[in-house]
Amino acid sequence: MNPELQGKVGVVIVAAGRGERAGGPGGGPKQYRSIGGRAILDLTIERFVNHPRIGPIVVVIHADDEELFHTTCGPRNDRIGCVIGGMTRQASTLAGLEWLERHEPEIVLIHDGVRPFIDASLLDRVVDSIGPAQGAVPALPVSDTLKRVTPDGLVAETVPRGNLFAAQTPQGFPYDAILEAHRRAASEGRDLFTDDAAIAEWAGITVRTVEGSTDNLKITWPEDLAMADERLAERRFFPDVRTGNGYDVHSFEAGDQVTLCGIAIPYRRRLSGHSDADVGLHALTDALLATCGGGDIGVHFPPSDSQWKGAASTIFVEHAVRLVREKGGRIANADVTLICEAPRIAPHRDAMTSKMAAMLGIEHTRVSVKATTNERLGFIGREEGIAAIATATVVYPGDLPE
Repeated sequence: MNPELQGKVGVVIVAAGRGERAGGPGGGPKQYRSIGGRAILDLTIERFVNHPRIGPIVVVIHADDEELFHTTCGPRNDRIGCVIGGMTRQASTLAGLEWLERHEPEIVLIHDGVRPFIDASLLDRVVDSIGPAQGAVPALPVSDTLKRVTPDGLVAETVPRGNLFAAQTPQGFPYDAILEAHRRAASEGRDLFTDDAAIAEWAGITVRTVEGSTDNLKITWPEDLAMADERLAERRFFPDVRTGNGYDVHSFEAGDQVTLCGIAIPYRRRLSGHSDADVGLHALTDALLATCGGGDIGVHFPPSDSQWKGAASTIFVEHAVRLVREKGGRIANADVTLICEAPRIAPHRDAMTSKMAAMLGIEHTRVSVKATTNERLGFIGREEGIAAIATATVVYPGDLPE
């Protein structure tokens, strides 16, 4: 694919079906069934979100599933939309294609919401094979012997399997061409196409096959669910471990104590800041936010907001911890290094460690507070202020991006 198309690859994920073959009716539509502790559809969406060549994404859902979708698959960023589908898969796909029109994609990938194991290399193969007048479909050669059967179950003939392939998704096309084909099919009442490649063939769009993947399972039956859950369990050997860093610095001003890592220490000056200027906890807050893409402390607690004037910085850390836990994160450890000539940190290290462990909800053995001087160099060496560096390690549910 031309590098100039970066971000111009739109995606339609079709997930409006009522398929119950994956279990009893009480379990709900299969796309919202859980594997590895997450909804199938949520895992499918993530595969596209994590791919660097993908631009706008729209998920087509059933009208009855809006709350279910947002509960199991949200929140998402602005480049991901949601639209209500139609009575058939074909109608739902057209709804998704029309939603994408505002984003003006060059090409589009159309994917089944219940294929959560699509990998990055397969996505690249499909995208790279799409041309101005050519679509691409991942496919695997048929390996089983095929039988044509009569209505009463008798074998009528054996079908030669040479040149027969099983089509998968995502199926990719030049966007304008497939949109026009779908619109024409709808206007002519042609609604029996089994996939988007069939519509493309009917409309005269050339379709090329690319190598599919045996991992690209379409979850249909109860045994598919069990197999998918087992597959994710095997992948848990590669947990999603994220490390965030934070740095902060505050200058001194007149005062009689400094607050560091939640502990007030008598001193001949204090640190200047809008809150209590706890440089250690500010760095720790940024480190925690970094593990979940949460921005920095100023995004959540802007200095321009008067309600945070003089506030205890424990509030900031506890807020970051809540955000981490809401995303399923488990804090593994936290490490803060204070850089200053004075005051002495060693006498207060145990109190700091205990205070931080309570904020983070972890054992004190998973928290470290260290101190070092700046060897009398720079503003720290001149005792004009204190700096802090923090590192936090958080384990999140799910697979690492491929």
